[in-house]
Amino acid sequence: MQSQKAKMVARLGMLFALAMALSFFESVITPFLGLMPAMKLGLANIVVMYALVFTRRRYALMLVLLKAAFTFLVRGATAGFLSLCGGSLSWLVMCALLSLPFPVTGYIFSVCGALAHNIGQLAGASVILSSALALGYAPVLLAVGLAVGSLTWWVARGVFPALKRFSLEEKGNDNKILF
Repeated sequence: MQSQKAKMVARLGMLFALAMALSFFESVITPFLGLMPAMKLGLANIVVMYALVFTRRRYALMLVLLKAAFTFLVRGATAGFLSLCGGSLSWLVMCALLSLPFPVTGYIFSVCGALAHNIGQLAGASVILSSALALGYAPVLLAVGLAVGSLTWWVARGVFPALKRFSLEEKGNDNKILF
C-alpha cells in the first residue's frame, strides 16, 4: 500500500513539474505569437486533462490547486485568484463531460475546458473589479479559447495514446473521451 501511495505522489509531482515547465515555456513564446497580455496557449492544462482522463478526478483537482498556488507565489494574488477561478470552472466542466452517459470527443472535451477556463477567469476578474466591465473582454477571450482548445486537443490527441500506459490508475476515464 505504501509503495502505491509513494508511486502516486511521485507521479503527481512529475505531472505538476511538467505543468509548470509547460507554463514557463508558453510564457516565453507567447510574446512572439503576438497574443494580448494574459492570453496563454493552455499547454499546462493538457496535464490537467491527462490527469482527468487517466487518473482520479481528485488528482486533477490537486493539480489545479497546485497550479493556482504556484501562480499565486510567482505572479501574485490576482494572477493566483484568476488561475484558481479558471482552473476550477474548467475542472468542473470537464468532470461534467466525463459524467455524461455517452462518450464525448476529445475536441469537445478540450474546447469546453478552455472556454470554461476563460469564463472562470472573466468571472474572477469581475469579482476583483467589482463590476461587469471585465466582460467586455469576453468576445476576444472566447474566440481565443476556441483556438487554444483546438490546439490543446491537437496536442493531446497526439500525446495521450503514448502516455496512456503511464496512467496512475489501472483504469481511467479514457473510454468516455474519444481522442
